[in-house]
Amino acid sequence: GIFLNLSVSDHGRSDSLLLSWDEPEGGAEGYLLSLSSLGSGTPLQNGSAGPNITSFWFHGLTPGMHYKIEVTAMLACMETISQTVTAQTSPSPVHNLSLSSGGSSAVLHASWAHAHGQRDGYHLALYHSDTQTLVRNASVLPNASTFLFDGLLAGSEYALKVSTLAGSSQASTSIHQWTAPSIPTQLRLSPGSSTSLVASWAGAGGAAWLHLALHNLLTQTVTMTLSARRGLTNYTFQHLHPGTQYWLGLSATAGPYTVGGPNATAWTYPLSPGNVTLSSAEEQSSLQACWSTPAGERDFYLVTLQEGEDGAPTRNISVSGDNSHVTFHGLSPGKQYSVQVTAVAGPYRASTHRTAAWTQPLAPSTVSLSSQGSPYSLLASWEEAMGEGYVLAFSPVEHPMKNSSLLRGVTNFTYEGLHPGTLYTFEVSTVAGPYTSMPQRTANWTYPLPLEQLTLSNQGHSTSLQASWRAAPTGSTSYTGTLWETKSQEQVRNMTVGSNWTNVTFEDLVPGRQYTLEMAAMAGPYRSPVRSATDWTYPLAPAGVTLTNTRRPLGLSAFWDKAAGDVDQFHLQLYSKSHPAQRNISVGPNTHNFTFLGLSPGIQYFLKVTVLAGPYRSSSHFATEWTYPLSLANVSVQPGQRPQELHVSWVESGGGRDHLVQLSVAESLSIIRNVSVPRGVTQLDLEGLVPGSRYRVEIISQAGPHRISSQTAVGYTVPLPPLSLSASPVSTAWALAVHWETPPGQRDGYLLSMHEEGSSAPARSLEAGKDSTNVTLARLAPGTCYLVGIWAVAGPYRSLPKNVTGCTVPAAPTNLSLTNPGSSSELYTCWNKPPGRRDHYRVILYSLSTQSRDRVQTLGPDAQNITWTHLEAGSRFAVQVTAVKGLLEASSTNVTQWTHPLAPANLTLGSPSASALQVSWAATGRRAEGYVVAVYDTDSSSRVGRVVLGADARSHTFRNLSPGTRYSVAVRATAGPFHTSTPNLTHCTRKYDALLA
Repeated sequence: GIFLNLSVSDHGRSDSLLLSWDEPEGGAEGYLLSLSSLGSGTPLQNGSAGPNITSFWFHGLTPGMHYKIEVTAMLACMETISQTVTAQTSPSPVHNLSLSSGGSSAVLHASWAHAHGQRDGYHLALYHSDTQTLVRNASVLPNASTFLFDGLLAGSEYALKVSTLAGSSQASTSIHQWTAPSIPTQLRLSPGSSTSLVASWAGAGGAAWLHLALHNLLTQTVTMTLSARRGLTNYTFQHLHPGTQYWLGLSATAGPYTVGGPNATAWTYPLSPGNVTLSSAEEQSSLQACWSTPAGERDFYLVTLQEGEDGAPTRNISVSGDNSHVTFHGLSPGKQYSVQVTAVAGPYRASTHRTAAWTQPLAPSTVSLSSQGSPYSLLASWEEAMGEGYVLAFSPVEHPMKNSSLLRGVTNFTYEGLHPGTLYTFEVSTVAGPYTSMPQRTANWTYPLPLEQLTLSNQGHSTSLQASWRAAPTGSTSYTGTLWETKSQEQVRNMTVGSNWTNVTFEDLVPGRQYTLEMAAMAGPYRSPVRSATDWTYPLAPAGVTLTNTRRPLGLSAFWDKAAGDVDQFHLQLYSKSHPAQRNISVGPNTHNFTFLGLSPGIQYFLKVTVLAGPYRSSSHFATEWTYPLSLANVSVQPGQRPQELHVSWVESGGGRDHLVQLSVAESLSIIRNVSVPRGVTQLDLEGLVPGSRYRVEIISQAGPHRISSQTAVGYTVPLPPLSLSASPVSTAWALAVHWETPPGQRDGYLLSMHEEGSSAPARSLEAGKDSTNVTLARLAPGTCYLVGIWAVAGPYRSLPKNVTGCTVPAAPTNLSLTNPGSSSELYTCWNKPPGRRDHYRVILYSLSTQSRDRVQTLGPDAQNITWTHLEAGSRFAVQVTAVKGLLEASSTNVTQWTHPLAPANLTLGSPSASALQVSWAATGRRAEGYVVAVYDTDSSSRVGRVVLGADARSHTFRNLSPGTRYSVAVRATAGPFHTSTPNLTHCTRKYDALLA
């Protein structure tokens, strides 16, 4: 036979095929070519070629399609030979290939648009760009257009190659993309030295590059930036400023992605100051610390001053970082101090060694040189001054000084064996470290010898005193004396007399006053030790002595006028001629009256007052007075037999004539009734008074020249009870409003009692003002009856009671709930039992979906639930519970609930077209509130459609479905929150019609 050796190629074109053949031996007159679909055999293209042509192009083909090509060669003599060959066009590559991370560090999502034409499937190859290793190899179905690569490395670049497969041919498209970088963690920045910071972090493998930026927070400038490849976990920043705060920012980069990371701050270590000195300042008691400023920065210097080298700190001063000295003022003179300077930068410190210095000492103060009364010694003393010790110098005037040293702590020194009446000089200085203070100087004399046998006497005079003495031994030049008032220590007279005087008289002195005379012998400017003597001038007798009667308590009061001069005390003598006993009383010098108590009533007494001054005394003339008689005792005022009466009674206590009973209104004190009764009568009834009023009663008795009143007695008339009492409930609270009318007369107030019905608890009491006509009794038990009583109160007395019974409004039930137990015909109602009492509950169920009648149930007072049955399915109901107490009611709030709906019936499915599915059903019982229709792909179990329809819907058509696919459909009837579904029903959509040629 003759073979044409047919061959087909596409030369890289997916929509064309090039057919080639060998010319048969003897040639051919022409060729007929026919292209048809391999599967259906339908002719698609016809062509022809002339002689000597050995190839032919078929264009406009479908990529990836299988074709059959027939070539007929027309030979001579009308002979033909035919041969066929099959071929497949190359597939087209996918379009719009994308690869994105979506911000994820471990996932890449690939998507593409399908290539034109036919294909057997897709092949996906994912490569790691750095290592050029194949990470993932996947083949997917021809209808797939997405693929998810997970478990990838963060911050890495990947290359994806997607190949469209058709037979042995393929068409590929590639794309590159990065996963998002992961953020490094645990960033730490710590000082390595005063000029370096060490940064470290963890989790650095999730980024291609790390970017570090170090900022100087003092200058607000970027000090250093660094970009590091993947894997670096630490870095040391060198050549930084000491004592400076830096901020380090870290970010991660991978391809187009940059993620800000953590940041950290740290200080470099500061440098310690140098050349620290501590020296005296110009100002007294001050020290100045100086130092040289180290390199770098610091927040401040902390300068610490302490006493000595190991003492507790006494001063802490913070100064700015650019200071180089500080002065400590107000230090203790003569003390050793040490100073330490610390540079502070953030949490870090750098300290110097301590440096010590002394403050200059002060000279001792209050330097004195005293003899202490001795003519043979002088005591040098001074106040303690801070330092190490003292230098002393001592000698007679105009003689060379003799020095001595004492340690700190000694503040006096006694010089013995001196000459009487000699002037000596004393100097003292303080020593502290290298310093010695200026000396303090003083001088003093030794004492002369004293005079002897000094006396002072009044010689019976009230205004003069005579002093006498014996002359002192030789050496005195004169005598000096001072007369003092002993008690007040006020100086009265000064006198100086010659050495030949032995007495002197002081005139015009105060009577009865004690005086002290101090005298000394003089030698130079100083006196000998003082000799003293004391005595009183003679006192004057008191004047104006009187005796006055006192009623309550029974007694006599003595009064007198003080005479000129002083008094140590007064002595009072009281006696009576009818009683042998007498009273003797002593009182102080500033007392000018005294009351004698416990005396016999109606007796005449006599009084004598004597003044005492030292050992001397003077007496007054006698004064006389009578005591008062006794008043009536046990005066009592009680209510009479009627509210308009008072009963008065008393006990006689002797003496007196008639009694006068005086009645007054307590508030006004005006007398409204005077009744005279003879002696022997001890009670009286007063009539025609105002009920509930307060009265005062006083009874006056007379004995001799004196009248005396009894103690005032107070009493009340009994008040009248309130009128028209009523008690009614308060609608908005668990309380009772009690009302009454004011009765005639007066009262102090009202007393109310309240007792709960059937309770053994004691009654509750409360008070109301006298002008009140109502009161609200609050905090009562709901739905409870109470017995309320009321009295008018005047003083300790009550009126007759008035009583009334009232009931409170019951409490409404709480936490009412209406629940569906999963039924289409039942609902369950329950509530919390409210406080208090009630007669019963009334429960009403309302139908909100239909016009059916309300259902009413009456339950006992302890009921807490009820179940409603035989209800209409898929309906909404409301319930209300009312607590009833007599005519009073309290209702809960309404709550609503639905019964379950019934499932739809007669579910049917049909496919009116290849991409549509029609669903229809019938309602069951009362129509539902609505319907939910859902369609699922049976193979993948994924929902592909869902629609919510109204109550009147009975069918629905889902469109744009896949042809020839089995779907599952369910219809749910809904009522409120509840729904009931039909069983799932499956059906297939119609397949596509056959493709046309």
